[in-house]
Amino acid sequence: MNSLLPAAAPFAPVDQDYLFEARQMQALSFAVHIPIVCFGIAFPAFVLLLEGLWLRTGDPLYRTIAKRWSKVMLALFAVGVVTGTILSFELGLLWPNFMATFGEVFGLGFTLEAFSFFVEAIFIAIYVYGWDRLSPWAHFLSGIPVVVAGFMGSLMVITVNAWMNNPSGFTLESGRVSDVRPLDALFGNDYLWHELVHMYVAGFIVAGFLTAAVYAFAWLRGRRGRYEHIALVVPLTIAALAAPVQIVVGDWAARSVAREQPTKLAAFEGLYETETGAPVHLGGWYDGDEIRFGIPLPRLLSLLSFHDPSARVEGLEEVSADERPPVNVVRVAFQTMVGIGFVLAGISAFYVFVWLRRKRLPRSTWFYRAVVAAGPLSVVALIAGWVTTEVGRQPWVVYGQMRTDEAVTGASGVPVGYASLVLVYAGLLSAIVWILRRLARAPVESHPGPSGVAPLAPGAARPDATDPRDARGSAACPHARRPRRLRRPRRRRFRGRFLAARRPRRAQCAAARARLSGHGPSLGGQPRLANLRPRHLLDGLPRSLRLHLLDADGAALHRHPWHCAPRHGLRRARRHGA
Repeated sequence: MNSLLPAAAPFAPVDQDYLFEARQMQALSFAVHIPIVCFGIAFPAFVLLLEGLWLRTGDPLYRTIAKRWSKVMLALFAVGVVTGTILSFELGLLWPNFMATFGEVFGLGFTLEAFSFFVEAIFIAIYVYGWDRLSPWAHFLSGIPVVVAGFMGSLMVITVNAWMNNPSGFTLESGRVSDVRPLDALFGNDYLWHELVHMYVAGFIVAGFLTAAVYAFAWLRGRRGRYEHIALVVPLTIAALAAPVQIVVGDWAARSVAREQPTKLAAFEGLYETETGAPVHLGGWYDGDEIRFGIPLPRLLSLLSFHDPSARVEGLEEVSADERPPVNVVRVAFQTMVGIGFVLAGISAFYVFVWLRRKRLPRSTWFYRAVVAAGPLSVVALIAGWVTTEVGRQPWVVYGQMRTDEAVTGASGVPVGYASLVLVYAGLLSAIVWILRRLARAPVESHPGPSGVAPLAPGAARPDATDPRDARGSAACPHARRPRRLRRPRRRRFRGRFLAARRPRRAQCAAARARLSGHGPSLGGQPRLANLRPRHLLDGLPRSLRLHLLDADGAALHRHPWHCAPRHGLRRARRHGA
């Protein structure tokens, strides 16, 4: 325990009848904001990785996915601005004594977080607006500050939370703070590093499994093209690599809690009496003295906490009843977090095993159902982890220094503010669902220009440069004569075009309109133009009609008087480029 902590904090409780409602308001805001923070940490890295793969391979499908995801990233950033602003106001309105007393200790962290926010806001706008306006490498470099700023902003907030759990860097005399050392308080805190790593790994797990769940759901519905394959593999691989690491980091965090906050550790297990070789109980309920209906695992708590099966573990009896957290809330949240963590690690291990052994995705539908379930489960585990951290610190807002009932506001009207907050978050949830659905239904942009060809990375070869059909002429001159001799590999393709030329013109145009009409796919949908090459979709139509459908303005300049091929006769069909 920190040597600066006095036996009792020199503060008096505030007369507030709605302390529990004030805590619920803060908890609600955290529960809404924390999943968005995970996307702010990890999702820009996902987008930048896909753009880097496009620059490296020249495959335009990577660029297409990155561009679509960047719009989702911008929408979630806008929602995070609203929820983060609400959180900052709540700290001052609900807990004014806390901010007034200790603001000069941790205020530097929130100041640096504000700078990170402005940097992220500027560069995320440049990144999203810069598609097709900046050079490929300049656009890629503009995304790096988004990733760094997202990391730094959340780092500053986590330093403040770590300080609240293990305060240092100041001296408290008669309710006033003196000898303030902000850098030592925020960055010289041993409690910071495990909490930082734990949160960042959780961010990649939550963002990865939620994104993969969208495309796993599309996979189950039969959309199994290359678009879904890439959009599923990238986030799922990152989450699968992070999930087993989180188990190791969680062990590190639990040992830090055992050293710095033994009462919180006792609440994790519901351990009332101090004992050596303390057990762990799976399930059950704490009745005030012991765990009932749980399955005991002897000596496991001592082994996990101190790596010694005979280690002494302090129980709840070491502190008075008014200094104990609500044990069942903390214990259920802790076991929920750990249980879901092991489930996600199991899914990840199976995926990695199949990928390394078979070099492909698993084929079992149960695996994709598990991935769909892993998305919301990861959010539940995230919120349960923060409930474990924050509720387990109770009744202290600053551990050992200021209690929650001493930090709360004395103003009335907390229930009205609570009801207003619920309405605001309900409206915000409706807005983000509407925005994401609109983004999901937007057609996949496979070619930004009138040429109908997706942009390639600098120096990359065209994926279809060796296609023999490129020798028949360009879009500028669609009626260039083709070789009369048909090689063997081209006979089947030519026969398909000849049969299509015999179809009535109205049927040809109706089929083309049916293929090109309709809304775009969802986030897990398939690109409307197969393989991002429009002419594959229009094979079998006359060349001038294909040009007209891809570029109506350009086709008007080069249209042949017979813009649709004759219906009869192989010789006439060949003469007019059918």
